[in-house]
Formats: sequence, structure tokens, C-alpha cells
Amino acid sequence: MAKKANDISVEEKLRALYDLQIIDSRLDEIRNTRGELPIEVEDLEIEIEGLDKRASKFDAEIKEQNAEINAKKELIAQAQTLISKYKSQQDNVRNNKEYESLDKEIEYQTLEIELAEKRIKEFGSKISHKNEMLSELTTKIEDLRNHLTHKKNELDELIAETQKEEEFLLAKSEEFSEKIDSRLLSSYQRIRKGSINGLAVVGLERGAPKGSFFTIPPQKQMEIAQRKKIIIDENSGKILVDDELVNEENAKMEEIINFG
Repeated sequence: MAKKANDISVEEKLRALYDLQIIDSRLDEIRNTRGELPIEVEDLEIEIEGLDKRASKFDAEIKEQNAEINAKKELIAQAQTLISKYKSQQDNVRNNKEYESLDKEIEYQTLEIELAEKRIKEFGSKISHKNEMLSELTTKIEDLRNHLTHKKNELDELIAETQKEEEFLLAKSEEFSEKIDSRLLSSYQRIRKGSINGLAVVGLERGAPKGSFFTIPPQKQMEIAQRKKIIIDENSGKILVDDELVNEENAKMEEIINFG
């Protein structure tokens, strides 16, 4: 029966922590091979989404202005009908006053036609300009979509190459995490998150934590080698393990990671 995280010794916890570090570091390497591709894909998707919204806005404005043109054309048709009606009535007027009244109505409707035609011309110019912009935008979106497809395919190929190994390592990461109590695991994850290279558990090199120039005092090195308690380097903030444990776990984990 497997031991619970709280039942295992400090040494077993240190070994589990270092093993977990080896696995997580390998996962980091796999993900780093993808470089900036995931970010590039996400940025392209966001840019395309923004341009799509802009194109939709242009399209809506063009439809709205076309509707305005149709409304003005209807107004012109109505005005022309009224002009014809008023001219016909002028032929049957009884006095100059009625004639002049109808003449003013004809003049008013003529001005309405001129104003409507002016508006139609303005709307037509706006539509022409927006169609040009929409065409350029559509071309840009199409180019970006093609670029996105290329980047996605590139990313998918990279993921496919390492998918089996990544899934295996993720399962192992979960397996080793279960050997560590939640409080210690949270500390490990916090230290790892705050580390540039993702290292939370390190061995000693020439008496100093890996990647550090600050030498550990001999007495502290002896405590680390005894594996009786979790020791955190006061300078780097990383969990420290001794060289012998590092060598043993590296050899063991090499066989596990190179599963294929």
C-alpha cells in the first residue's frame, strides 16, 4: 500500500521533490521548443477578431447608407409625382394666386429633389470610400488567416512530436506530486514560479547552490547531506539537496523519463 504524503520521511520528500523538479524541467524544455509560437497564434487570433469586428462595422455602415440612398430615391420619386400633379393643376387654376401657390409648391419639391440628389451623391462617396477600406481590410484579414493557419500547423506539428512524452511526464508529475504534502508542494510551486529557469530544488556545486555564487557553510552542508529537514537557501530561496541524492535521482529518473 502506497504511503500517504504525510507519512513519508524527509529524505523521501526530498527525493520526490527533486524527481518532480527533473520532470517539470523536462516539461519546460518541451514547451520551450515551441518558442513564441503559442503567443504568436494567440496574438494573430486576437488581431483577426478585432479586424473582423471592424469589417462588420464598415459593412453595417455601408448597408445603412445604402438604405439612406433608397429613402432619398423614394423621396425624389414622390417629389416628381407631386410636381407633375401641381403642373397639371396649374392648367386649371382660376386666378394668379392659385397659380403662384402651386408654383411655390413646385419650387419647394424641386429643392427637395436637389437636396436629396446632393445627399445621394454624398452617401455614394462615403460608400465608395468605405468599400475601398473594407476591401483592404478583407485582404488583410485573409492574409492574416493564412498566416494563422500556417502558424497553427507549425505549432500542431511541434505539439504532435512531443505529445506522447508530454502526456507521460504530466502523469508522472501528478504521481510524484502525490508523494509530497500539500503545504510543501505549494512552496515548491511558488518557488518554481518565481524562478527565471523554473528551478525550485537544486543540488550543490563546489559548496554553492546550483546557479548561485554564495557558498553554503560546511555545517549547513552537513545538515543538507543528513536529509533530516527541508533546508531552503536564504539567498536564492531554493530548496537544497546534496550531491549524492542528486546523482542517485538523476540516474533513476533518466530511466523513467527515457521511457521510449
